[in-house]
Amino acid sequence: MKQRTLGRTGWLVGEIGLGTMGMGGGFGPVDDDQSVRTLLHAFERGVNFVDTALAYGEGRAHAVVARALREWSGGKVYVATKVWPMRWPSPWEDDPPMRGRYPAWYLAHEVEKCLKQLSLERLDLLQLHCWLDRGVEELDWLESLNGLRLAGKVDRIGVSIRDNRPEEGVRLAQLGLVDTQQVVFNLFDQRPAQQLFRASAVQDTGFIARVPFDSGALIGGWTPDTYAGWDEQTHSFHKSYFKGQRFAETYERVRSLERLCAPHYPTLAEAAMRFCLSDPAVSVVIPGMMRPEEVDLNVAYSDGRPFPDDLRQALRAHAWARNFYFPDPEPEVELGASAFED
Repeated sequence: MKQRTLGRTGWLVGEIGLGTMGMGGGFGPVDDDQSVRTLLHAFERGVNFVDTALAYGEGRAHAVVARALREWSGGKVYVATKVWPMRWPSPWEDDPPMRGRYPAWYLAHEVEKCLKQLSLERLDLLQLHCWLDRGVEELDWLESLNGLRLAGKVDRIGVSIRDNRPEEGVRLAQLGLVDTQQVVFNLFDQRPAQQLFRASAVQDTGFIARVPFDSGALIGGWTPDTYAGWDEQTHSFHKSYFKGQRFAETYERVRSLERLCAPHYPTLAEAAMRFCLSDPAVSVVIPGMMRPEEVDLNVAYSDGRPFPDDLRQALRAHAWARNFYFPDPEPEVELGASAFED
């Protein structure tokens, strides 16, 4: 496994990490024992950066990560987790306020919950699960996070950029208020490379690239009948995410990418992963991996091979910025009292 430095943290991390949303049950039924086996296999293959969140299965992902860490006897594994805001803004809002989303009492409570679930004394990296651009001026969140760092509860701090809005991290990167930013970056959403990644040249923000396979679309292998073959229980997320005309449009775009990448790579998945790794601004890519075999497939791409320049140029015409999560106006999501129950 090739390693990269995670921005100014100075941490040497495997350039391929592991995202655990699926292990929390976010994409259907999951076997916790298999999740632990997958994590341990990943650690053995050089994966030493795990991204998780309090929201993934309401602590289920945390629990399997904690189990794997207890069983692991090798080198350091960096654990990054995330905390939701008190209110998640409406997805169509272009400039929602940041102030009050992460009050000090709430962050302190959520951090204690993370520490307990992960069986840790200090969090390596705490990320705000929702970042908003006005946070560079409304700084109550930063005061609270710095207090947690001084209390020894948190080592480093970062943010997760809202889906489909990489521009919201630009000013934050320029100011260098946090150590890391997590952002969607893949063959479809190439926008972070245009402005966001370049914005941190001086402040040295560490970038974590998520959704490299676009929720499975960029793995390839779909047929026109794939959507109909997904059942509601095992593929509940995908049935909703690609509903209506979304699947057909995505399928056609994926087929075009497969034809374009075929002369260079045997699978679209390999092209997708190598594309993410090819940008030097990316410190670590975090695909979701549910089985040891998936770990082996992804780790194999960490060999330092350069990405073809002609393919990179051709891929620009296939960039596609869209948001399938929230197609219709909905009210803000507010956490209920259950969010604060231990």
